[in-house]
Amino acid sequence: MQGYGEEMIRIIPRLDIKGPNLVKGVHLEGLRVLGKAEDFASKYYTDGADELIYIDVVASLYGRENLLEIVRRAAQNIFIPLTAGGGIRTIEDIRELLRAGADKVAINTAAIRNPIFISEAAKVFGSQCIVISIEAKFRSEGKYEALTDNGREKTEKDVFDWAQQAVSLGAGELLITSIDKEGTGRGYDLGLIKMISESVPVPVIACGGAGKTEHFLEVIETGHADAVSAASIFHYHCLERLRSAEKFTEEGNVEFISQNRESLDFMKKRLEPVDILTAKKYLSDSGIDCRAVEAFREVIKAEKI
Repeated sequence: MQGYGEEMIRIIPRLDIKGPNLVKGVHLEGLRVLGKAEDFASKYYTDGADELIYIDVVASLYGRENLLEIVRRAAQNIFIPLTAGGGIRTIEDIRELLRAGADKVAINTAAIRNPIFISEAAKVFGSQCIVISIEAKFRSEGKYEALTDNGREKTEKDVFDWAQQAVSLGAGELLITSIDKEGTGRGYDLGLIKMISESVPVPVIACGGAGKTEHFLEVIETGHADAVSAASIFHYHCLERLRSAEKFTEEGNVEFISQNRESLDFMKKRLEPVDILTAKKYLSDSGIDCRAVEAFREVIKAEKI
């Protein structure tokens, strides 16, 4: 069985960045430092991730740009599509990220403030480079509001209207994050993803809520997502194997990583952390068409020779 889009279903780890660190929160809040983004990204690449998404979660708030160097380093060793977002305000911001090695950019705040920016960006770089990130907050039955600034600012924009407008202006893909589900491990917002997937002609990436492999299958079969993005379920599996001794004191709440074993045990009570290979095997066994990890590993092996 093919994925619900025209192409194979993609598995895309999401790496939220604050300063130099990889962070993770719940409902986009309470960010905890997990380690160095490049360590996680490298592991996901060799495990068979189809793409990676980097989001600087405080770039819009502080008006700074930390992603360029992170993307530049990643592009030297990781040869799958990279999407970068956070604090993108101008055509030149996009150009710099693409020059650094990103294949696509994810835009939220600047697009909502000035929708024509989508058309301008698509005209210069092509729609295939422009991903519109939508942070959806449930308001009432069938109603969601699009928020900006990593879920901090209200817009009064209806998510479904905004999704259709963004696509009509030239967005080539939509990244839909459920704020209510994000970081909870309770599964994706199937109704939200389904309504958007069925109303736009471009690929939809589902994000927010994955806690076990079954959640990937649900959002593909019921939500008709073209790709699944996740953080916690991959990060906490990867964290056990990295065990970096480096101190992450530059920025953010480092208490979680310093607690180490106890913190991971706590997270496992509400998550079933998994690696990408296992997730893909589960989906493949369930009839969902995914890129073969074994074949991908042969490519990696050839690159190292």
